[in-house]
Amino acid sequence: MRGRPGARRRRHAPAPREHRRPAGGQVNDSTFVYAPNHDVVTDWDPATSYSNEIIALSNIYEGLTRYDSKTKQARPLLATSWESSDGGKKWTFTLRQGVKFHSGATMDSEAVKKAVQRNIDKKGGAAYIWDPVKKIETPDPNTVEFTLKYPAPLDLVAASGYAAWIYDVDAVDTDGKKTAGTGPYTVDSWQKGKENELTLKAFEDYWGGWKPEQYKKVTFRVTPEVTTAWQLLQRGEVNFVDRLNPQLFDQARETRGVQVSEAQSFQNLLVLFNTAEGPLKDVRIRQALQLAIDYDGLVAALEGSGHRASGLVPPGLLGHAENMQPKQDLAKAQQLLTEAGYGPDNPELKLTLTYGIGDDDQKLLVTLLSSALKNLNVTLQAKPMNWSAQWDLGKKRGQDIFVMYWYPDYPDAYSWFLNVFRSNDKPQFNLSYLKNDEIDGLIDKLPELTATDKSAAMDTYEELQRRIIQEEAAVAVPYVQTYQRALTSDVQGYVDNPAYPNVVFFYDLKR
Repeated sequence: MRGRPGARRRRHAPAPREHRRPAGGQVNDSTFVYAPNHDVVTDWDPATSYSNEIIALSNIYEGLTRYDSKTKQARPLLATSWESSDGGKKWTFTLRQGVKFHSGATMDSEAVKKAVQRNIDKKGGAAYIWDPVKKIETPDPNTVEFTLKYPAPLDLVAASGYAAWIYDVDAVDTDGKKTAGTGPYTVDSWQKGKENELTLKAFEDYWGGWKPEQYKKVTFRVTPEVTTAWQLLQRGEVNFVDRLNPQLFDQARETRGVQVSEAQSFQNLLVLFNTAEGPLKDVRIRQALQLAIDYDGLVAALEGSGHRASGLVPPGLLGHAENMQPKQDLAKAQQLLTEAGYGPDNPELKLTLTYGIGDDDQKLLVTLLSSALKNLNVTLQAKPMNWSAQWDLGKKRGQDIFVMYWYPDYPDAYSWFLNVFRSNDKPQFNLSYLKNDEIDGLIDKLPELTATDKSAAMDTYEELQRRIIQEEAAVAVPYVQTYQRALTSDVQGYVDNPAYPNVVFFYDLKR
């Protein structure tokens, strides 16, 4: 936890409970089946992974800490306690003892240092979370000390869903045939592109031990169509569907053998406009598109599965602005299009848009937007795509409009700005291709301001959102998701944690 300069606060973990394997009870050999609507793994490397595989890798790898959505603080995981000093510029973590990697090696301070350093050196995915780190020291096998260049909440950074995992660097296999983490599961089989894409099995030497009622196998059964996933759930062929449409969710509430879970998320939908080339290089057309979206109609049609966004940052995170809710204004949209040489009395404007296949909410957005634009003589050529293909096309600037979800890497709004809107010559997630030196400068100030002056950080977040959304019109943000899950009723212990979107921590479940 962060203290004042010179002050020290310490967080102690309760002594870990002893876990013993049952002497006689029947081990639960049931397989928990998760039905995602997209391919699971695009990158097996724990240093560079930065996509949907979080739902699997979060059960294979562990960090020093994990964010607790109830207390809104980091809690112990591979570290049992930690302390900060020097105004948040020095952090000391005490490690859990007796932890083994899947490779058989022992987790100690040197292994932690090597993993974090490899994450930094790879410079991929969310490696930026370690930017504050100046030096890592290991005074003894159970202690890791981080000296920072500027104050940062390293207990939360260490809880990130990406680039914070600790692993045996000498046993990393980027082909997914073996794993090198400390988590409760390892890979049993991976068949890229298959319906039953990935199966995990219990790591028998997991430091937490195993009980009979825990799931020792997990399968990810890729099911693009939500209606199919719902049918499989009703038949008991899958145990978890991460998202239903409103009609099916209402039905799930009343269905015997099914339970539902509803939770506020940190995940919002971004409609990114190509600011670099094509017709949307004209800011007036981008502004017209923002104004053409029927925000109220969309949220009403979502029937509880989403609520109106206000700015880029969802509620519950520093940087959320209450006064930035967008509104539809078709008259103004038509005026802007006319000024740009398009509109009802001018040549037809054709725009390409890509969105996630099998996502009914994104499809609803596209349907409403297409209808509104048709009346303005704008034709939207929308293509639903598998995420990997959509992302590959986006990195080649292959569309005018890119629709995707975003959520933070750890509970902090910085990742929306650094990853999605900071200039980058080779596009990754900055798929509006925005380049603005002044915006970049403001983004670069955020980490230190967040640690030292939250009021100034809030002002900077508001200024950035005004520039990106209103001045540059690089994005529209229609809604923030409300997670609506469905599970078979025999599953106990599921808790939704918005810091790890769509992740089920299978070890916490029992049947």
